[in-house]
Amino acid sequence: MPGKALILVENLSVPFDRRVWQECTTLRDAGWEVHVICPQGMKRDTEPEAAIDGVHIHRYPLKAATGGPAGYLQEYGSALWHTFRLARRVGPVDVVHACNPPDLLFLVARMLKRRGAKFVFDQHDLVPELYLSRFDRGKDLLYRGVCALERATYRAADVVIATNESYRDVALTRGGKRPEDVFVVRSAPVVERFHHVPPEPDLKRGKPNMLCYLGVMGPQDGVDYALRALAKLRDDLDRTDWHAVFVGSGDAFDAMVALSRELRLDDQVEFTGRIPDADLIRYLSTADVCLAPDPMNPLNDVSTMNKIMEYMAMRRPIVSFDLREARVSAGEAAVYAPPNDELEFAKLTARLLDDPAERERMGDLGAERVAGPLSWANSASTLLEAYDATRR
Repeated sequence: MPGKALILVENLSVPFDRRVWQECTTLRDAGWEVHVICPQGMKRDTEPEAAIDGVHIHRYPLKAATGGPAGYLQEYGSALWHTFRLARRVGPVDVVHACNPPDLLFLVARMLKRRGAKFVFDQHDLVPELYLSRFDRGKDLLYRGVCALERATYRAADVVIATNESYRDVALTRGGKRPEDVFVVRSAPVVERFHHVPPEPDLKRGKPNMLCYLGVMGPQDGVDYALRALAKLRDDLDRTDWHAVFVGSGDAFDAMVALSRELRLDDQVEFTGRIPDADLIRYLSTADVCLAPDPMNPLNDVSTMNKIMEYMAMRRPIVSFDLREARVSAGEAAVYAPPNDELEFAKLTARLLDDPAERERMGDLGAERVAGPLSWANSASTLLEAYDATRR
């Protein structure tokens, strides 16, 4: 029989974290009593306690890190203290399900394991690769520290959930886990959230074409590559028949706005920040081409990008750099520039702008993938298999 599950999240609030919320509702529907510990949001998910659709959510105040690794140490220390505090309040559970980053939540899981819980490690990111990609400090002492924390998390975990086959391979090799204890639960868009509305030509600001970026804007997310590619689209390819919209936020947001001004893109590039779903759907329904400029680095090559999945759910054609997991996700729904080649990225963007029929074909292929092999229905059944494995 299902029991009581506690899901630990540090980097996003719930239900704003779409993947975690899908996991919560899947477990709830299977009969589990689901509790979540997560940070409070800034503009939403602000209540310390909430019961939403049968899921019990316990939130704590958290100031996001700024600057270098020292800021993250302060953030993670605060989050860990609050998570311990709230986990004691929740009481004994059958399964503790920790979502990284950071790879510190195993400490809470170990406490709960002493009370009889099983530990499911939900590996959203490869933190050693994230460290290398974000901070450009090489394999220094802090890098060796995050590697040690990852090893400790793997050792403590009874079951590991990986977001794709590349992450599963890491769990088997670097983590030393048994194949029967590692499950691939891919992130998938909530199809009901993504539905077409009539395009709004006014959003194109008088241009015949619109380009759209959706996602987080951190140092490793490639918004700077997209902006430089757009400058090449204008300067090298003599194309000014487009307006670009960047939807989302992150700790590189201000720097990206400044880079846009430096590249003299102010009149053609719009930054919206985070926006309500209804406005997001308006922009994606109007966009002609969507951008996935994540550069090649140790993390991005093996990570599944949510933006690609969401573009496909909206039947949008995609321009991406040629990354291993980008190809696994998008297939023929994207065109691929050589890694980090901004001019080729610009050329592929221009090619798609000139070929409406190809854009439609690619959009249809992407929608079929999201509704079929990459759908959450498949991931949900694997999630429940992973929970069943904790009872072996």
